[in-house]
Amino acid sequence: MSPISQASEKYFVNREHLGNKREWDEGDSDSYKTLSKEEMDALRHAKPGNFSSMNSWWVVLSQVAITLVIAVACYVFSGQADKSVYTYSALVGGLIGFLPSALFLMRIEAAKKSVKSSPGGFLAAVVSGEFIKILVTIVLFIGFALKQPDLKWIPLLVTYLATLKCYLLGWFWK
Repeated sequence: MSPISQASEKYFVNREHLGNKREWDEGDSDSYKTLSKEEMDALRHAKPGNFSSMNSWWVVLSQVAITLVIAVACYVFSGQADKSVYTYSALVGGLIGFLPSALFLMRIEAAKKSVKSSPGGFLAAVVSGEFIKILVTIVLFIGFALKQPDLKWIPLLVTYLATLKCYLLGWFWK
């Protein structure tokens, strides 16, 4: 008997053994435990590193910083005739990256300070903030493409993608 047929036979035997019940249908009562407020406070006190949060504005600040670093690199390493175009293109790419992020964060901050704060209201703020972020990104790309036809797309896209990668820095800073 081949190994494939043995594996398939084992699969069908196990499937018949389970019947209509699946392994995941049978919840193990020890798999989770609801903690009280006191237990959660004690856990936060015992392991503060697991519950730390960072200021999200640091991500936007890092996006601005990486934009400036790439713009300076474009200025230093580009040819004499194209210095301003490459630098400007890199700055535009960074702007397209960090401006929507800043708008999203302002939307979230406004929702946190809202008098009618509820989980549903905060979720609506996140969704609307993300919609604003996507809309502003598209409008900026189209607007700069139409109004500034002399932009160099390589430095623009490299800087834009670098600003998007700054979100990963939040995981490492935490």
